[in-house]
Amino acid sequence: MKFHSKDGLRYLTFDLFPQTVLHAVFTRRGGVSPAPWESLNVGGGIGDDPERVRENRYRSFAALGRTRESIFDVWQVHSAEAVIAESPRPPDEPYRKADIILTDRPEVTLFMRFADCVPILLHDPRRGVIALVHAGWLGTVRGAARAAVQAMQAHYGSHPADILAAIGPSIGRDHYEVGADVVQQVRASFGKHADNLLFPQQNRIHFDLWAANTLLLEQAGVGKIELAGLCTACHLEDWFSHRAEKGRAGRFGVLMALKE
Repeated sequence: MKFHSKDGLRYLTFDLFPQTVLHAVFTRRGGVSPAPWESLNVGGGIGDDPERVRENRYRSFAALGRTRESIFDVWQVHSAEAVIAESPRPPDEPYRKADIILTDRPEVTLFMRFADCVPILLHDPRRGVIALVHAGWLGTVRGAARAAVQAMQAHYGSHPADILAAIGPSIGRDHYEVGADVVQQVRASFGKHADNLLFPQQNRIHFDLWAANTLLLEQAGVGKIELAGLCTACHLEDWFSHRAEKGRAGRFGVLMALKE
């Protein structure tokens, strides 16, 4: 994992992906938005001015040498639904509700927004396929990471052992207290493994999203996994955190594309 800077923007990349995969997990630095979205907020509908959000997205794409017209994004709804991106999403086309996007088309740039939920980037170098996953606690218990691997198998003939996976910055377990309803769903989803994902801390229960998604990927047969190990709530200088900022937070962007 490495941090990079370009035109005032700061982002990280993962070592396990080959140079044929363009990708970036952008920090909150280098944009035009004021507090509380300071400054590279790419999330709409949270109070920031739409023109500033568009400029921030433009800067993000430009940093990777991608055009805004190459974007494919979705309406993220904490699901395990997958969408295949055969071409960029036309600006006048309604968003599809999903939390997994897959493509084998170099002209498409996958794009998602985060502020504590887990970004998961997948690549099958043998089949030339990439996927981007958004997994909060609900997407995690619904098995979004596993569903993404299954979608790569079903649509592109991927073998899980060939797939490379990266788990990006998200909220760490020390800052992720959950209630009884979440605990119940974690136990229902993960069964005997739940005790390794739920941790008592000062008479409260915390959920380890990193461990849970690593487990899902391993169970799906993924060959290599790289974990950023960066907590969004711990590092507000770099990341937006919905929980640490009490709901007044922007969204950082994750972009992924195949080189043309």
